[in-house]
Amino acid sequence: MSANVQFTPQDWQRVREAWSAWWAGELARPIVMLERSTVPAEELPDAPGFVPQLGLDMPADEVVDRYEAHLAARRYYGEAWPKWWVNFGPGVMAGFLGARVNVAPSTVWFEPAGPVGEIAELDLRYDADNVWWRRVQDLTRAAVRRWGDSVSVGITDLGGNLDILSSFRTPGQMMLDLCDAPEHVERLIRRITELWLRYYAEQHAVIGPAGAGTTPWAAIWSPHRCYMLQCDASYMFSPAMFERFVLPDLEACCNALEHAFYHLDGKGQLAHLDMLLSIGNLRGVQWIPGAGQPEPQDWLDVLGRIRKAGKLCQVYVSPEGAMKIVRELGGMGFALAVGPAPKDDREAEDFLSALAAADRGRA
Repeated sequence: MSANVQFTPQDWQRVREAWSAWWAGELARPIVMLERSTVPAEELPDAPGFVPQLGLDMPADEVVDRYEAHLAARRYYGEAWPKWWVNFGPGVMAGFLGARVNVAPSTVWFEPAGPVGEIAELDLRYDADNVWWRRVQDLTRAAVRRWGDSVSVGITDLGGNLDILSSFRTPGQMMLDLCDAPEHVERLIRRITELWLRYYAEQHAVIGPAGAGTTPWAAIWSPHRCYMLQCDASYMFSPAMFERFVLPDLEACCNALEHAFYHLDGKGQLAHLDMLLSIGNLRGVQWIPGAGQPEPQDWLDVLGRIRKAGKLCQVYVSPEGAMKIVRELGGMGFALAVGPAPKDDREAEDFLSALAAADRGRA
């Protein structure tokens, strides 16, 4: 059974061709994504952003029913596509490994399941029967079974290795560990990376055969294995710490994926940008300025550095922000997720036409 989405096989072919050309560096314009819902939210079934808010006992097919109603109400413009991912919170791999999972009305977070002991005693192991892992996989299978190649089912938000570790140590204790027990931090990082690759492979084994490509939580799509890698903890790191504790993990994950991206979150991570750009198999960088900071289009120096290094770049921008980026830097190599949603088809089509004209005008 496929979802009743307003997205034809011809739409899918167009999106596949554009994204494939973008990854290959052969698309001479930006990827542009806009979406809107044609049905007011209050008229749709409750489908929270964080799926565990529906509880662990709701049948998987009933969960999928709720989100399918939202998918059927959406319209997609440019290179946007129908997608859904099992959102159990950022860094849910910590829950798979035994951290406490806290579910609140508007968020999910992870913390040590008991007292924080000595880091030398911490041993992280794969557990096929972990309740959170089983639930994520069950929901992923149900979505793929329901939607086949009509909807791209995304990889869950596994998290970054040190972000996962901090869920077992607390962020403050982990910073102390980096100074007091760096050899144990490195031991655990290596283990987390091994497990991360295993969880990714098992998720992809469910998703890949459906033929709807691969997407993470972020606004990127690939016909191959892709992911938005991250290390939010590195906001607090010196470049030397980043090189020692973060870079090896990123390189290992990039080498395992055809299309790896990095989530550069906040100006505190800009100190690491040159190091990131030196990773040969890192295909692109997502720039998120952070709360209270200027909008992405106001960081043209950062966006320019990313593109001059030969990397792709994904940003969330307003229509005006997208115009500024295209006029100042050109659209090639950018993936622009544009919001707020257009009010109707005409507004979306007019914007796409104006953006294309601005890009051609710059050329």
